[in-house]
Amino acid sequence: EAMSLPVRFWPSALNFDSYLKSFDVKFIMYLGNTLIVLVSNIIMVPFSASLCAFGFARVKFKGSGIMFAIVLITMMIPSMVLQIPLYILFAKTLNWTNTLLPLIIPNIFGGGALNIFLIRQFMKSIPNELDNAAKIDGANLFQIYSKIILPLCKPIIIFIMVSTFLGVWNDFMGPLIYLQDEKVYTLAVGIYYKFTGSFVQDATPNIQMATGVFLSVPPAIIFFVFQKQLIDGVMVGALKG
Repeated sequence: EAMSLPVRFWPSALNFDSYLKSFDVKFIMYLGNTLIVLVSNIIMVPFSASLCAFGFARVKFKGSGIMFAIVLITMMIPSMVLQIPLYILFAKTLNWTNTLLPLIIPNIFGGGALNIFLIRQFMKSIPNELDNAAKIDGANLFQIYSKIILPLCKPIIIFIMVSTFLGVWNDFMGPLIYLQDEKVYTLAVGIYYKFTGSFVQDATPNIQMATGVFLSVPPAIIFFVFQKQLIDGVMVGALKG
């Protein structure tokens, strides 16, 4: 029926066998690898980006403006320019190919220039009197960051976490470049090779469409659950930035 002409918008009978067939052992393996990358990035990207942003927004040190400008300049470097040097670093120097490390470790260091910029602009709008009051009470910089500033940045943090989820879930080029072993494939690359690669198992349209539904449901759920927080984060960030 998926290939019938004229096109049938409704099936003659409900049949969920395609979903059961698509949710096989390899799909679960790809999903497990994807979840490892997802959880690591969702935790570390906002944390590291907020730490860097806190340094630029709330800590006064010589050359901070120049360093922040350098961070922003990195946003203008095309990603394609960095792919070959990064591959040489990860493959020849660190021997990280066929592992999930190239998809996790780089994001721990800074969390991305755009994320640093967004959180920094949000932190700049928070009154400095809160920091001074905390210092009078004996709080150090990390306590000010973790107990005062970070909770106030919840809207923009949620926005970055959701953006990170969508970026990792839909990432195809990164796993395609660094992963050659099927055991460490993420969903994007694993599903691609499952239906188009040399070890094609079942390329029937109903199995492909059922797999596509599985890949589309998590981002849709995330969006609907955090829709209010996403809108608030964008609006507040735009107004305060």
